[in-house]
Amino acid sequence: MKLDDFNNIDFNNAGSLPVPVKAVLLALIFFIILVLGYYFLWTEASTALDTAKAKEQELRQVFLTKKAQAINLKAYKKQMVEIEKTFGAMLRQLPDKSQMDGLLTDINQAGLSRGLEFELFKPGQETQAEFYAEMPISIKVLGTYHDLGAFATDISKLSRIVTLNNIAITTTSKDGNKDAKTAGKDAILVMEAVAKTYRYLDEDEIAEKRKAEKMAKDKSAKKG
Repeated sequence: MKLDDFNNIDFNNAGSLPVPVKAVLLALIFFIILVLGYYFLWTEASTALDTAKAKEQELRQVFLTKKAQAINLKAYKKQMVEIEKTFGAMLRQLPDKSQMDGLLTDINQAGLSRGLEFELFKPGQETQAEFYAEMPISIKVLGTYHDLGAFATDISKLSRIVTLNNIAITTTSKDGNKDAKTAGKDAILVMEAVAKTYRYLDEDEIAEKRKAEKMAKDKSAKKG
């Protein structure tokens, strides 16, 4: 086989070509088909395979997560029961609307029973959350250190939830002199604070609140 054999190839008379030339031409054609097949078929199949492998890993991870949840299902159910019990106990510490006046009286009585003098006891504007309402009460009381401490303890022991916030304490005497050193034993403390009480919303209030939120959302959507 010589180079001239390839230069003088007559494809119209390919059957009469020498066997070595035919072999080379067939090998070349096979190689071209192989390259084209890889490019058009194998590359796409390889991409699909990689995608399938990634999906497999994702599904495997989902399976392992679900399996772990299934194994711990009893523990989750038990935990949910405990959470519901705890939530129910806390909810019972929130008075309803009809009990708020009694709670305010209890707070006031807790101070008077300790000999404190109220200079201010002013309920503020109630604010509503998802299922409860919060009412701040501005208070200003005068008394000794021991009496104020006992008052704070009594507040924490109420059957309903009451918290003392923004506490500020100054010294003064019973005659109004703010110089504690000159007042001596007559010096007392003045405590200003915000007592916050909470109550749960009844079904009508929750329904009205959700209705108002929906109307506000619809109104906002129309503007947008």
